[in-house]
Amino acid sequence: MTQETETNFKRHTITAALPYANGPVHIGHLAGVYVPADIYARYLRSKKEDVAFVCGSDEHGVAITLRAKKEGVTPQEIVDKYHTLIKDSFEKFGIEFDIYSRTSSEVHKKTSMDMFKKLYDKGGFEEKTSQQCFDEKSNLFLADRYIVGTCPKCGYDQAYGDQCEKCGSSLSPSELIDPRSALSGDKPVLKETTHWFFPMDKYEGWLKEWILEGHTEWKANVYGQCKSWLDGGLAPRAMTRDLDWGVPVPIEGAEGKVLYVWFDAPIGYISATKEWAEREGKNWEDYWKSDDTRLLHFIGKDNIVFHCIIFPSILHADGDYILPDNVPANEFLNLEGNKISTSKNWAVWLHEFLEDLPGKEDVLRYVLCANAPETKDNDFTWKDFQTRNNSELVAIFGNFINRAVVLTNKYYDGEIPERGELFDIDKDTIEKLKAAPVKIANALDSFRFREAMSEFIDLARTGNKYLADTEPWKLIKENPNRVKTIMNIGLQIAANLAVVGKPLLPKTIDKLCGILNIENKFWEEAGSIDLLAAGHKINEAELLFEKIEDEVVEKQMAKLEATKKSNQEETAVAAAAAQTQEPEAVEESKSQITYDDFVKLDMRVGTILEAEKMPKSKKLLKMLVDTGIDKRTILSGIAEHFSPEEVVGKQVSVLVNLAPRKMMGIESQGMILMAEDTDGKLKFIQPSEAVAPGSGIS
Repeated sequence: MTQETETNFKRHTITAALPYANGPVHIGHLAGVYVPADIYARYLRSKKEDVAFVCGSDEHGVAITLRAKKEGVTPQEIVDKYHTLIKDSFEKFGIEFDIYSRTSSEVHKKTSMDMFKKLYDKGGFEEKTSQQCFDEKSNLFLADRYIVGTCPKCGYDQAYGDQCEKCGSSLSPSELIDPRSALSGDKPVLKETTHWFFPMDKYEGWLKEWILEGHTEWKANVYGQCKSWLDGGLAPRAMTRDLDWGVPVPIEGAEGKVLYVWFDAPIGYISATKEWAEREGKNWEDYWKSDDTRLLHFIGKDNIVFHCIIFPSILHADGDYILPDNVPANEFLNLEGNKISTSKNWAVWLHEFLEDLPGKEDVLRYVLCANAPETKDNDFTWKDFQTRNNSELVAIFGNFINRAVVLTNKYYDGEIPERGELFDIDKDTIEKLKAAPVKIANALDSFRFREAMSEFIDLARTGNKYLADTEPWKLIKENPNRVKTIMNIGLQIAANLAVVGKPLLPKTIDKLCGILNIENKFWEEAGSIDLLAAGHKINEAELLFEKIEDEVVEKQMAKLEATKKSNQEETAVAAAAAQTQEPEAVEESKSQITYDDFVKLDMRVGTILEAEKMPKSKKLLKMLVDTGIDKRTILSGIAEHFSPEEVVGKQVSVLVNLAPRKMMGIESQGMILMAEDTDGKLKFIQPSEAVAPGSGIS
């Protein structure tokens, strides 16, 4: 959206996905949601816009009850622990929410119940008594996501009870073929229960018009996922659950039931806004029910369907609420080539980062933004973290500020000198200075945060190059008037960096403003070459960033390696235990290898994206496989067992570090692992449930 269009809105409601309160926040969450959301909210505030930036802990759902059972505590103890940890981590890192609330609050409970009751009274739900899946071993009715089976529409055997991730179809558990519990692996039994369903199918036509025709400007990944869901058709979805933890269903006959977590969680944005508005003496309805308010949801790609299809349909059914103007969802961030995994502790946890690297908050912010997974999954590495800090923040931004401030204090006792005659190099530099805020604003208005950060560092690079090219330290004796102009322009660039950099690197800019002895300025002042008046006194130089030494990075890598080793040892122990069982009669095994030989194998889950038969070959299939690291071509001799159509969309096990091999003029970059039955039939070795491409096999 352009800046001109934005001025049509009097206010902005910005929501950041509610982190689930059964674990801490990691860098994937920051890169996908919280850093871009915070940048955008700060940017709007710097333009003097009226902003409500809301978030809070999502504290309901079956996953929390399971975590509580596992740890032998109550669900309340789980959410209290992680709500506090998450909230404190955000504050220390510098995410500036207007309010960070929680869905266990009384305000949220009442808001959710009132909305459900209003829809119920309008006839907005369909009451259905049916037999639902029940896990006898776990003694739980199974939430849709905890049921896995075969999709009836495309045959994918790892579909969830609410969605098939291969064909994108919306499903209900009763539609799955051969369903099984994701908790115990047992086949669920059917048990009679009553629930209230929201008729998503009735809103299908409206959604197609609203999204597919009305929001073609949405990011391609968001628009594409919405289109896939809508093309597949929508079905009624239960908005209540048989559970003892959550918001009670506020109608007669629903005792012992709670609201579906994805019904009440997005309402958490509304209840948080209510709390904030009461505290600030504002009217919360202005931020949710006024047509001159712009609603934006910042989320990760796994939440697109809930924020673009389900929640808007509920708001539309209510009739009083505005709908999201944009949902700039990001893709996923990987870590050192592997998918971030909370269960395997393969993550950089925010609270641990803050303890291990104090004062480096904006370095992480810079790296996550500069490498943001905006259009595709991206990778965080500690080496890149070190390189970007040392080569960009220290060598470009920090070096420029330090040089300009030191020379000003040395030559002019810290006072801004008068600007005199301008030369071509000055005029060119000033033009770049004036253009930078426009470029950064255009990028931010279009949710291109990587581009905005790149333009910011380019402005610092312009200042650095300007001082290097003009060499004021060589001219000070022979042409002191010329040096005054050079230093004035250099300091104006520094002041402009303080304006446009505030949304991007807030803690660093606060430090820079202290050095320049200025208050934080507003965006409208950016691009001016008179931000610092002649005679204005600045303070002594202070390093904005410090070089990160190898041992700092090595320590973080050692922590990850310890995690990897622990996971491998657990796998080895499990494998050893399995070997003690009596084996069935199989053909003789191959010669033994050592554990060191085994760990050299890099095996990952991949998804087959495309497949075709190789010309002039009866056996070879040529496949394009998403390995999570990249998308690569793999040839496999399975064409006599599978057609290309059969394999597309399947998740498979891939040996990714096998040396490339050329066959029939095509380079095959890996091997897909197969099992062979006694009758010679090949079977894919697949995960028991869908996982992200790149997930390690160990």
